[in-house]
Amino acid sequence: MENHADTPNFPVKLHLRLDWSEMDMYGHINNVMFFKFVQASRVGFWQKAGLENGFYKDKIGPILVSTGCQFSKPLFYPDNITVEVRLEFIKTTSIGLHHRILNGKGELSAEAHDVIVLYDFAKNEKVTIPSELRGAMEKVAKG
Repeated sequence: MENHADTPNFPVKLHLRLDWSEMDMYGHINNVMFFKFVQASRVGFWQKAGLENGFYKDKIGPILVSTGCQFSKPLFYPDNITVEVRLEFIKTTSIGLHHRILNGKGELSAEAHDVIVLYDFAKNEKVTIPSELRGAMEKVAKG
């Protein structure tokens, strides 16, 4: 079995302890929780790149347009997982993030992909990603 731990092209890593309350009636971690883990990873990337700074200043910030998850191996309590994220693309108004969820053995449990736009919450419209923010995200992407 391929071990995916410490892959260099996923520079942002979040380590989480699975909780007993996250299990479903089948004894594994419920699929809904995977989206919670991806959300935590997404927000970690946003914070590292400074995406939320514009929201507090100008009401401009990231908003999730789409997300999807491909499940490959169940997670079980007790365990510690790693959620990794990398920048997949930057366009004029949007970015793509690729997440991987690894179990405690470093085995791939799921992969998720997000599309996020930079949004002006005061005007209710998407906006162009400024060059400073683009540079900050590219810097995070390099590790």
